[in-house]
Amino acid sequence: MFHSFFPHPKLYFGSFSLWSVFCVLLWFFLAIDHGSTFSLGGPLGFGFPSELATDADDAAKALHAAALSSANNFWFYQFFLVTIVLFCGFWMRIVPHPWQKWSVAGSALIFFVNWFLVQLDVMINEWFGSFYDIIQQALGTPGAVEATEIYLQIATFLKIALVYVFVAVLFRFFVSHYVFRWRTAMNDYYMSRWHDLRHIEGASQRVQEDAKRFAQITESLGVNLLDSVMTLIAFLPLLWGLSAQVKVLPIIGEVSQGLVFVAIIWSIFGTALVAFAGIKLPGLEFRNQRVEAAYRKELVYGEDDEERAAPPTVTELFADVRKNYFRLYFHYMYFNVIRIFYLQIGNLVPYIALAPTIASGVITLGLMQQIVRAFGRVEGSFQYLINSWTTIVELLSVYKRLSAFEAALAGEELPDIDRDFLEGEKSPAE
Repeated sequence: MFHSFFPHPKLYFGSFSLWSVFCVLLWFFLAIDHGSTFSLGGPLGFGFPSELATDADDAAKALHAAALSSANNFWFYQFFLVTIVLFCGFWMRIVPHPWQKWSVAGSALIFFVNWFLVQLDVMINEWFGSFYDIIQQALGTPGAVEATEIYLQIATFLKIALVYVFVAVLFRFFVSHYVFRWRTAMNDYYMSRWHDLRHIEGASQRVQEDAKRFAQITESLGVNLLDSVMTLIAFLPLLWGLSAQVKVLPIIGEVSQGLVFVAIIWSIFGTALVAFAGIKLPGLEFRNQRVEAAYRKELVYGEDDEERAAPPTVTELFADVRKNYFRLYFHYMYFNVIRIFYLQIGNLVPYIALAPTIASGVITLGLMQQIVRAFGRVEGSFQYLINSWTTIVELLSVYKRLSAFEAALAGEELPDIDRDFLEGEKSPAE
């Protein structure tokens, strides 16, 4: 599943994690303060501005802050690109792989573009603050805000949103091609060893159907996981800064940076709760694949042999299918009750935490919107497992079926459930 597409998967992903941590530390402890020396943004209009005069007016200060922000952003993306190119260059040169253009370079592109989309989301969050502050001012003091100001705010949002939509659509298009290349690599790998795999129950289904499902689920889960991590990196510091405005929490009282801890504790509690509620689902999903495969296999035999797929046999096999589905429905019922109930309460958590602050009137409507939205992004990132649990369960069932191929190719014993199936399979004569 992984060796066919990635070069030395364990080393590749392990080195990626270590390199990412190293680059983050390098940025915050060294590179962030040396943009004026190493940035190439000057010729492109993103150079660092000169020091601001001490007697500068508010307009000059605003222009200086905007220029400094643009220069810092350019320097960060330059640093980001250099670290990505170094990592990709090392793996593509030192450990070549037939699919490296997609697995190594393609993964790096996905990583970079996903961060860009998250930054656009941060810009939208900042826009919410300024827009709702204007709305509050307009509603509180009639005539204080002209309609033109509101139109300009809307135009600003549209510029950010249009860029986001355009990049996101192209991003999803590329990811779809990326994942299909992964499926192609898996298919080629399995078919080149078909002689060793054909004896495994449902081999044709595993190569065609399970490989397809693995690719589709990986596309969904992988992109969502990367987005959750990137969102957490971008919004957690933002929520930390915004939490400074919230001095008091219900019941607890005065606390510093309380919203950050509320988001983390609530998410950890929900993840543990939902994981406990859904602990039986992976095994049931895998058994569901097995009974479905057994039923389908008998029907296929019956197409060529009139003695196969006889009513007693297919009735028994379908009874197994029905029994497993009914068990699955029951366990999903209480799992969904717990999961949905938790998520609905989660929508109210930031407002409950903000209630004393809102009542005291120390924050504006725009700041409240920023806090609630940032809280939701951080909470949603921590709740990745909750939001993706049913999909993860499906992926685990597919992974277990494909792991039989891995075991056969490595000369290892088949997983217990596949071995039991082969040992228990009998011909009509027996």
